[in-house]
Amino acid sequence: MDTDELSEETYNAILITSEKFNHNLTLQFGVLASKCSDDNDYLDKASQLITRWKSDLPNSINYIFFDTQKPAIVTFETLLNVIQSKIENVMSIPVAKRTFEF
Repeated sequence: MDTDELSEETYNAILITSEKFNHNLTLQFGVLASKCSDDNDYLDKASQLITRWKSDLPNSINYIFFDTQKPAIVTFETLLNVIQSKIENVMSIPVAKRTFEF
C-alpha cells in the first residue's frame, strides 16, 4: 500500500508527528507502508518498528539520522512513546469510523 491509502487519523498520528520532529524519521515510516496491506496492518507494523528501535536507541538513532544532527536519546524515546500512544488511540477507532481520502 501507499501512504495515501492510510486513514487521516493514522497519517496524522504517525507521519505528521514524525515530520514535525525530523524528515528522516518520516521516511522510515513512509517506506514501511509499502510492506503493509491495510491501515491496521500499518499501525501494527509501525508499533513493532518503534518497539525494535526502543530496544537499541543509540544504534537506531545512528541508523535513522545518518545525515543530520542526531537527537538526544531521551528526546527520541519520548517522541517514540508519543507516537505509540497515538497509534493506540487510532487503533481504538473502528476502521469504518476512520476517515479515508480514497
